[in-house]
This record gives sequence, C-alpha cells and structure tokens, in this order.
Amino acid sequence: MIILVMVTVYMITSNTLAALPNAHGNLSSDMFASSNKCAQCHAITYEQWKGTMHYNAYEDPFYQKEVLAASSDTQGIVDEFCSRCHTPIGVVSGEIPPIDGSGLSSIAREGVQCDICHVISGSNGTGNAPFVVSPGNVKWGPFDDSKSAYHGSKYLELYTTSEYCGMCHYVTHPLNGLVVDDTYTVWKEGPYAKEGVVCQDCHMTSGITKFVANPGRAGSGAKKREHISTHEIVGGNAFIPEVLGEKGYGKMAAERLEKAATLSIDSLQMGQRGDNISLNISITNSGAGHKIPTGVSEIRQMWLAVRVKDASGRQVYNTGDVNANGTVGDAKIYNTVLGDAQGQPTLSFWLAQSILEDNRIPPRGTVSEKHTFRIPDDVTYPLALDATLKYRSAPQDLIDHLFGEKVHEVPVLSIAEMSVNIYEDGETSTETTIPATPGVGILGTATILLCAAHYYMERRKI
Repeated sequence: MIILVMVTVYMITSNTLAALPNAHGNLSSDMFASSNKCAQCHAITYEQWKGTMHYNAYEDPFYQKEVLAASSDTQGIVDEFCSRCHTPIGVVSGEIPPIDGSGLSSIAREGVQCDICHVISGSNGTGNAPFVVSPGNVKWGPFDDSKSAYHGSKYLELYTTSEYCGMCHYVTHPLNGLVVDDTYTVWKEGPYAKEGVVCQDCHMTSGITKFVANPGRAGSGAKKREHISTHEIVGGNAFIPEVLGEKGYGKMAAERLEKAATLSIDSLQMGQRGDNISLNISITNSGAGHKIPTGVSEIRQMWLAVRVKDASGRQVYNTGDVNANGTVGDAKIYNTVLGDAQGQPTLSFWLAQSILEDNRIPPRGTVSEKHTFRIPDDVTYPLALDATLKYRSAPQDLIDHLFGEKVHEVPVLSIAEMSVNIYEDGETSTETTIPATPGVGILGTATILLCAAHYYMERRKI
C-alpha cells in the first residue's frame, strides 16, 4: 500500500513538473554556454561568482549528502524538485535523475552558473524554480541599452526585482505545500519591501545591509555605469565555504552576519550580595530584510550565550556554551522546528508535514530573554556580564551523522556582543565596556539605548 501511494504521488509530481516551463529533459546541456566562456569578457563578474555558494550549488557536499538521503526516504520523488535550484541545467536537460550525479555533464555541475541565470526569459511565478529559460545567443539582464559584440542582449524587468530571487528562495513542499523556505515571502510582507528595498540592494552591492553603488563596466568594452551588480551574493553560510577552501567567502558570510543583529540589556546597575538579579537581553534584527535565521532554517542555530563573572574571575552565571559533544547547553535556539507525520521534530524538510515552532526574528523585530541569577555572598565586585549572540550553520551532530565524527567542525560565530558591569550599592561606576560587535552597553536602559544608537549609526555611516 505504501509503495502504491508513493508511486501515485510520484506520477502526480511528475505531471506537475511537466506543466512547469522548461520541464525535465526538454532541453540539452550543450545548448548552454560554459561560464569559462563568459569569463573572457566578464572577468570581474566571473571572479566574484567563482567559489560562491551559487557556484557550488551542486558541488556543496552538504547538499549532496542531504539530497541522497531525501531521495532514499522518498523513493526519488524529490530528485528533480531539489535539483531544479541546485543544478538547473541538469534538470532541464534530463541529466537528473540519477540523483547521484553520474549522468551529469560538466556544465550541469557548474550549479547556478552564468548562462542559466542570463537566459531566463520569464517566470511562471515565485517559488520552486518556475523559471523559463531560452538558451541561445540572446542574454537577458537588467539594462535596456546593453550592446555586445559577441551575443545579443535584451532587457527584462524581472532581473531588477526580488521576484527573480524568489524563484529559488521561496520553497514549498512539493507534496503538501508546507512552506519550508520563506525568505522571499517574509521580505515581501515586511518593511523593506514597503520601502522599495529589493534583495539585490543588499546582496548584490558592497553595502551589505544597504545599497552602495559599484561604478564600473559589466564587461570588456561595455559602457561605464554608476552601478554594476556584484556577484558574490553572499548569505550567512560561513561553514561550507570553509569546507570547500573558499575562506574569503566564509569571511564575507561572517561579516554579513555581524551586521544582521544588535543587542541591548535592561538591568540594575547595583546589586547586593545575596540578591537575585533579573535582566532582559533584547535581540533586534536590525540588518536583514528577512527573518534571522533564514533559508534552511530548521538546521540553522542562533542563540544567546550569557556569562557573569566577578572581579576575581569566578563564574557566577553561565548559559549557552557549546558542550564537548557539540550540543548547545541550556539556551533558547532561534530557528524553525519542523514536524514529521507523527508530529515529532525532524531536520529533514522532505519529511515535514507541519511547523511545530518558529521563533525566528522578523525584519526590524525584537525579542527579549529574561536571565536571573543570584549574587553569591562572597562575591568580589564588580560583576562583569557578557552577552554574545552565537550562530552556526548546522548542528554538529547532524554534520557528524552525515560525514562521520570529527570530519568537519561547524564554526560557531559570534555575531553580536555586549558587556555591562554590576556594582555593589554605594560603589561608583568609573568605566563603560564597549563590545567588539554591534551594540554598546552601560547600565541603565536609557543610557544603553542612547549609546547603542550612536554606535550603531557610526558603524553604518548613515
């Protein structure tokens, strides 16, 4: 009975895919140009793209492990579904399946490459890669006056909109319609869209959290323009670039994460020995037009690590450390929790049938955590409180399961930090601690917020 149901679903899914533009196998891979050929005239853009997660969309070792597991769990139902964004040429040319990549041409292994992006001549909406591609001598793009001696050029407004990105960065489950990646729709319904800020303004300029013009030429011999989109298109994945030896892109991802959030602390300035101290630490999504984390948010992990020490270095309070086995100790994890058919949490989105929890932080949204600790009777003042917002791309035990123990260590990044001191009643504060990443902290809510605002403005040169 289960096999019959799976076969029936597969037939439905196949028919659905066949109804999409450029369905499985209706083109051939030799109709597309290799990115090496594009590099001859677009060298700067090519070098920006080479090594990125788009470049490695198929070669990403985490993706390859996951898609094999998904294929096994679903008897191949999701093979074309997943591959449509990770090796689009492989899908439209019929080289996937087999899902193990044994039938892929070298050009299909280029992932999200130059030609597949610039022969998109239309879209059948947003989500699940409904692109229309027209391979050939004409290349589409965001300029209405482009001229090339090598190929034809056409303008398509789609390239200037978030809907272009939303083709792949909005994913619904192919069988039950569950939204498993809401990056595009959160932007669409959020404040940035209302202000006219599109994905490209943050992800295709050097401004990171705001648009910064990049004057130059799109290619050799092309006219000089006030802005040429950069093609690193980095998100928050600092793990896989490091695994692939692309440390530069890992560093760029870490820098982007550091601009995503800020911290503030509301706490008492004074505390007597034996007192129970309660404080609120707030996290604000101050730099992302989507929720943080986003993307495959069921495996992303973001949390607060809070530590209090007295002047002698004695630990008074501690939460959010990474344990020796790679788990996060006693901290709230900000991510999405997916539920399987039995209502149990699952990290496998292809098995998901519900969302059990979503505590991610929306654009310009703020969440607050309450932390309470007792000041020991024999404490040495002042107490130093350090709050750090941590992030990693995947749980360590998941990576150990996929690759084997101690093969890859998932980096834990500090993306925002804040420090304050707590003094004994009658003691005078003589200094302010300024953290290394966004946020400024001294005791007292009003002063904290004023200093944080000033520091935030200076950091971003607004």
